[in-house]
Amino acid sequence: MNQPDMDAGAVGAWPERYNLDELSAIQHAMNPKLDDERSFQAEYQNQPILEQGLGADVLTAEQICQRINRLERGTIPQSVTHLTAFIDVHQNLLYYAVIGWEEDFTGYIAEYVAYPDPQRPYFTLRDATRTLSTAAPETGLEGAIYAGLKSLTEMLLGRAWKWDDGDPAYIERCLIDANWGTSTEVIYRFCRQCQHPAIVMPSDGRFVGASRKPLGEYENRPGDRAGWNWSIPAKPPDRPVRHVTFDANFWKSVIQARLAMAVGDKGSLTLFGDSPTEHRLFADHLTGEYRVQTNGRRRTVDEWKVRPDHPDNHWLDCVVGFAVGASI
Repeated sequence: MNQPDMDAGAVGAWPERYNLDELSAIQHAMNPKLDDERSFQAEYQNQPILEQGLGADVLTAEQICQRINRLERGTIPQSVTHLTAFIDVHQNLLYYAVIGWEEDFTGYIAEYVAYPDPQRPYFTLRDATRTLSTAAPETGLEGAIYAGLKSLTEMLLGRAWKWDDGDPAYIERCLIDANWGTSTEVIYRFCRQCQHPAIVMPSDGRFVGASRKPLGEYENRPGDRAGWNWSIPAKPPDRPVRHVTFDANFWKSVIQARLAMAVGDKGSLTLFGDSPTEHRLFADHLTGEYRVQTNGRRRTVDEWKVRPDHPDNHWLDCVVGFAVGASI
């Protein structure tokens, strides 16, 4: 008799969803909510409870937009010694970014675009109408990704970028995300067959949380190469090319630290151009995650999580990836 009062203010999206020992879908939802509200909000409502102080130590999109160096798009200063790129793979789009590095890890982001170019100043992966399949009609998923990578790498790696004195510069290392969906095999096949096999390399960004063994603690086998929280295993018999594995959490913290440095300091990251508003979409991607310090295995690490209110974070993956490429 008290059910109407108990149900007041709540609506069950699936009225039939309840167990035999329950009276309604609302009761079925309230039981896990009372047991663990944080899990309920994340799993049932798709509205995770944000940690206290979420993002308080992470730059805002507005702050990132102000980090301009007034260099022309596609141009790097003469002090740059390395040029790297990263391609983030998805079903509809390839996100990519290019950066020039000084020896002290000071970085100048020279370009970032999505392929095919959505030709809009602000877009999301979900609402893109110009996609890989429209750029390569009559192909399946793998064929569209392969064709997109072929066109994009020919454009990026065959292009003469330029120092600010006009001399040409060329990309030395281009990592390609090999973790999206079922694309792994086609990424490896592309890297083996493309025109630039010495430059491109599949990449595997891993979530190495506090409870997991750090990459640096794994024993190296003959032929392995290890660096700053990344490793390139010896070529396995079931893969046609070598790949790099890196600690995504660690490198996201590295990027955050570089973005937090004052423009002009050694190790800082800056953006091309002279218009902060030009970079708003890119900055939204870079702030699409927040970090939570977590303890485990007698160490404290940053674990990065996707913000529930940010649809895309793909250029953040690109920035992380080309930093790993520079370290390699």
